[in-house]
Amino acid sequence: MTNSEAITAIHQTTFPTTEVSDEQIRPFTFSIPAADLDDLRDRLARTRYTTEVPGGDPAYGASLTKVREMAEYWRDEFDWRAVEARLAAFPHFTTTIDGQPIHFLHVRSAEPNAFPIVLTHGWPGSFAEFADMIGPLVDPVAYGGRAEDAFHVVVPSFPGYAFSGPVTEAGWGSARVAAAWDTLMKRLGYARYGAHGGDGGSFVGRELGILAPDGLVGTHVLQLFSFPSGDPAEFEQLGPKDFEALEILKDFGEISAFSALQSTRPQTLAHALADSPVGQLAWNELMATFDRPTELTRDQILTHVSLYWFTNTAGSSARQYKEDARFNAGEGVGARINHAPTRVSIFKNDFRSIRVFAERDNDQIVFWKEHEVGGHFAAMEVPEVLVGDLREFFRPLR
Repeated sequence: MTNSEAITAIHQTTFPTTEVSDEQIRPFTFSIPAADLDDLRDRLARTRYTTEVPGGDPAYGASLTKVREMAEYWRDEFDWRAVEARLAAFPHFTTTIDGQPIHFLHVRSAEPNAFPIVLTHGWPGSFAEFADMIGPLVDPVAYGGRAEDAFHVVVPSFPGYAFSGPVTEAGWGSARVAAAWDTLMKRLGYARYGAHGGDGGSFVGRELGILAPDGLVGTHVLQLFSFPSGDPAEFEQLGPKDFEALEILKDFGEISAFSALQSTRPQTLAHALADSPVGQLAWNELMATFDRPTELTRDQILTHVSLYWFTNTAGSSARQYKEDARFNAGEGVGARINHAPTRVSIFKNDFRSIRVFAERDNDQIVFWKEHEVGGHFAAMEVPEVLVGDLREFFRPLR
């Protein structure tokens, strides 16, 4: 079976499909209506805040004081129009893939030998995560780099997120999205390309490696979510850094209630988030980290919260977790080993992938780099470091 036939088989046997003949790529523009901005400010002004335990113990969740401070900044000082103007300056497009409208940025380099790359965000982020990386990737010379490291950059919105929402049917988990991204890159005329992703985008990057479509040269991720299998022999291979990573994983488990709920009952959550902007803000605590240090600015955080709010995609984005949970519980087909050349960049204040476990599930990890800066949202925190890693990884694969 060829790779193309394998892709077709996955669509036929795993995912619901919709016959759509429209493969047109259309320019896309956006401007949030003034009435929506007024409505947001009005809702924020009329927020009925909750109470909390005396002293505001962070173990209970997002701090009332800090959520309120952020909400008031959102209402009184955050300049959505400035953010909107910056994002709208990129070339936006839409197309339909497998029945689903897909929004994406497509920024071509002027360098004749630029290499195509697709960048995938996760939750609770959006396409805006990569705003600070696009310039250095597309025009490296202008940022002190080399012309031969230039990329053509494609940044899709995950189905159900922002302008790729809402989803038209169930089944849009990471594996189906990976197949859609391959269709998108081929539709744009790219016979060969690379992929990068963080958070949920790391799942898509790995699924692209498993799918192994013709033309994919390699995938770069910020996390490989490989966990202990239960075999005691695995632990015999762990070093001190690995046990430290296990402790970080345990700590992450204590703040990951969002994952459990979105993996099981996302529609129940959706009703609250669609009606309350402060609820949406508090629920984004993975990014906002109301009680932990973060390198993200308030404007960076509120850019994503605002995109979710204005597009009413909090509920549809949450369903990604449910779709992946269903797929991984037995709806997938074929081997679940990633054989594609894979690189992992690990940032200091992030979940720490553990190589012993990762190599069990990904057998061509060709580079593993640990940084003493950055965190879970490295594309926004330390974009220059991540750009450097992408240049280094894809340089010999072009």
